[in-house]
Amino acid sequence: MYIQHSHSLYIAALKEVIQKRRTAIESSVCMTNCPTLIVMVGLPARGKTYISKKLTRYLNWIGVPTKEFNVGQYRRDFVKSFRSFEFFLPDNEEGQKIRKQCALSALADVRQYLSEGGHVAVFDATNTTRERRETILKFAEQNGFKTFFVESVCVDPDVIATNIVQVKLSSPDYVNCSNDEATEDFMKRIECYKNSYESLDETLDKDLSYIKIMDVGRRYLVNQVMDHIQSRIVYYLMNIHVTPRSIYLCRHGESDMNLKGRIGGDSGLSPRGKEYAKCLAKFINEQNIKDLKVWTSQMKRTIQTAESLGVPYEQWKVLNEIDAGVCEEMRYEEIQESFPLEFALRDQDKYRYRYPKGESYEDLVQRLEPVIMELERQENVLVICHQAVMRCLLAYFLDKTAEELPYLRCPLHTVLKLTPVAYGCKVETIKLNIEAVNTHRDKPENVDVDRTKEDALQTVPTHL
Repeated sequence: MYIQHSHSLYIAALKEVIQKRRTAIESSVCMTNCPTLIVMVGLPARGKTYISKKLTRYLNWIGVPTKEFNVGQYRRDFVKSFRSFEFFLPDNEEGQKIRKQCALSALADVRQYLSEGGHVAVFDATNTTRERRETILKFAEQNGFKTFFVESVCVDPDVIATNIVQVKLSSPDYVNCSNDEATEDFMKRIECYKNSYESLDETLDKDLSYIKIMDVGRRYLVNQVMDHIQSRIVYYLMNIHVTPRSIYLCRHGESDMNLKGRIGGDSGLSPRGKEYAKCLAKFINEQNIKDLKVWTSQMKRTIQTAESLGVPYEQWKVLNEIDAGVCEEMRYEEIQESFPLEFALRDQDKYRYRYPKGESYEDLVQRLEPVIMELERQENVLVICHQAVMRCLLAYFLDKTAEELPYLRCPLHTVLKLTPVAYGCKVETIKLNIEAVNTHRDKPENVDVDRTKEDALQTVPTHL
């Protein structure tokens, strides 16, 4: 009996150990594979939607499928007509009921998106009470989602006033109101939330994963970062700022390789490329840009372009053009002749196709992430780069998809001035008056591997 009893205890203990290990493994798998729900927290006019949109754009750009769910938009779609601050009063039962229903509708869409292949959902709402956040935590737990909170705290009246002017006064909520009426109503709306606002607390919320951003980036508090995605989110949010500035993107001047229709290489500027460099210097000087920083790649054509500016510049190896591998310095016609299968495969999926012994656009995006981070930290910058590189940078700022990115038009001798605004980016195209060869190639209609040579070369630009 003693032996049998000991054996039974042993078996029971063994089962318990196995179950614990299984639970640990499942938890580990969830930590790496479970979708993430990012929950915004904060009073109105604290930049939550600005952060939500930028974060969504960044994660999509680096290849993490992400979607934003703005509860305010659900409310506008449901109510249809303008509601004053009284709609947001705590004792307004109708308003409370509608807002709760809209939040639940948004969470239902979050569940559907994350269960159908989405990796990250950004739940953009005030979420100012601990009760509301507990509801969201239970929802996430029931559906197997990891939760990360992003709270924006702001006490600087100048920042709040600027945000109201830039964002809220152009909101659909106030489309038929004067600026004074909109400002007064919105300030009262903020007061409706203040009395019940419960900020994330270092003690009460010590087990939650979150970042608290104070006064749009003057200080941060980070707690319980649990995985790679959360680390990327924290790193990104600690680098963005809202200082007014402009980013200038342009390619190098026309090169000798451009004239011959050859891709890649490290040739110098053509005579027209040198003329463009002089025109670029004149244009930049006329802009009278405060504290302008100039970045180039380590390739001759960008360096020669920058030298004409007569100002200090910084070389970045990561800004070098996409590596075409075995196809470096070849014409498209030569690639079709020597590697027809590769040529067709690239046309089928230009973003993910990797040149043999070279790179893909997807590789290039990963390589350029440090540049994006630094661009977010800096103020006025001129980046003199290359066609594929400029496409990747432009896709980030304009929120373009992976399918659109490789076909963005970035012509030679043209400057794009990007000015970040409330929820996006304003683009100005400045064509400097110097002729240049066209290097843009549209996707041909026929991308089959057995297509004819004529079909394959249908969209190849003319060259010498």
